[in-house]
Amino acid sequence: MEKKVHNNKRYGLVGKDIAYSFSRSYFAEKFQKEGIDNCTYENFDLESIDVIKTILKTQNLGGLNVTIPYKEAILPYIDHLSEDAEIIGAVNTVRILADGTVEGHNTDAYGFKAALLRQWNDHADKALILGTGGASKAVHYVLQQMNIEPLFVSRNPKEGQITYEQIDSALMQSHRLIINCTPIGTHPDIDRAPQIPYDLIDSGHFLFDLIYNPEVTLFLAEGKKKGATIQNGHFMLEQQAEKSWNIWNEFPV
Repeated sequence: MEKKVHNNKRYGLVGKDIAYSFSRSYFAEKFQKEGIDNCTYENFDLESIDVIKTILKTQNLGGLNVTIPYKEAILPYIDHLSEDAEIIGAVNTVRILADGTVEGHNTDAYGFKAALLRQWNDHADKALILGTGGASKAVHYVLQQMNIEPLFVSRNPKEGQITYEQIDSALMQSHRLIINCTPIGTHPDIDRAPQIPYDLIDSGHFLFDLIYNPEVTLFLAEGKKKGATIQNGHFMLEQQAEKSWNIWNEFPV
């Protein structure tokens, strides 16, 4: 059955410096293409997460997506967490219930897994996760589900994490899956990439970049030169957006 919505609801994206937003253009196109009436999707560009208290009281607000840097900072403003969001410790989808309470979900995990499996061929049993923000926690969660041992790489590592300077030949050989969860390389800073030893990449590696603009980041381009499997974050974003929509409208997910 076709999922029609005529609910006169407002939806939007919460983040900082999000004029480039994928979500706003994606949902605008979705509404037009699917004949979804009386729904809008807008950017809520917040200087501070404290402003979310006002946003959550917006009339006819049906739901929100949450992006950098608020996926973890929004947690104190959530009344109920889904099981996934609670385990991951980050929220990227907010649903407003009829009684005004706020429900937090994480669709990044769903989107990342769906995207990864498009080209996955048992490339690795260990992975390097570049970055430690909210999206990286969803990636970590998925890798554990897939029995892939994850290792966080950070400029300011906590216990059990490593620095970029610690990535050596042995680690590059044992960790064949490398996921960039940092914003490094996003348009317009397309001449930047995470500082990993690209000369140690070979055709057995899989480089996944959560960035979708540009389509091929410098991180992915360097991997492609070495014959590695590469993938950007576009399909992941589409998948997490669709799951968000289903959650907001109580469609089966």
